[in-house]
Amino acid sequence: MVIRQRAIQAEDKHERHHAILDAAERLLLRSPERIANVAEVADEAGLAKGTVYLYFPSKEELLLAVHERNIDGFFRALIDRLAEDRPTAIADVLALTHRHMVAPPLFLPLAARCFGLMGQSVPPEAGLAFKRRMAERLQGAGAGLERHFPELQPGDGVALLRHSYALIIGLWQVSAHARDASGCALAVDPAAAAVFAYEYPAELDRALLALWSGTVARTLPASTVSGNDAR
Repeated sequence: MVIRQRAIQAEDKHERHHAILDAAERLLLRSPERIANVAEVADEAGLAKGTVYLYFPSKEELLLAVHERNIDGFFRALIDRLAEDRPTAIADVLALTHRHMVAPPLFLPLAARCFGLMGQSVPPEAGLAFKRRMAERLQGAGAGLERHFPELQPGDGVALLRHSYALIIGLWQVSAHARDASGCALAVDPAAAAVFAYEYPAELDRALLALWSGTVARTLPASTVSGNDAR
């Protein structure tokens, strides 16, 4: 009976944890320009504010948890794909990137915001725990990439994922800045505005394909680069 009660309690905690994250995500989707406070998240989730604090001591740690859940979805999908026996193509990885990072409206702005929070508002111990979990995800996915792309040396898979993530966030930040500033400096300088006026998904595909092809496709057949999984 004690074991059963513990199992129920663990399940309840898991459900409540995700209910809080769901509530925070809904509030972010409604007002992406601001971070909802704990009281607002508690109201949205139908919980007492003290209950939310039991799970997340601050709104910044709650925001980071929402981001981590989103990025965990990408890594789970990638690691599952790499665990399959059939070959993985670069196009497969690009398709997963679009599905889990580019298409969801919250992923990119939240990821960019969390970069700032990590060095300013998130307690060092919480930031370190997040980085450790991210390291495990990167190592698991990196090892899978090295199995599928034998050109990669040990550690190259993790490096390739790091470089890819930098491209994903960096290109989005530049394009987002250009849109935000359209009524200011760039609007009076058409030449400067044209430099930043690119279609983000297409620009990202070109950048990632160049990175991945230059890293892992030097001797691969074209079918392994293009793949069969259409986005």
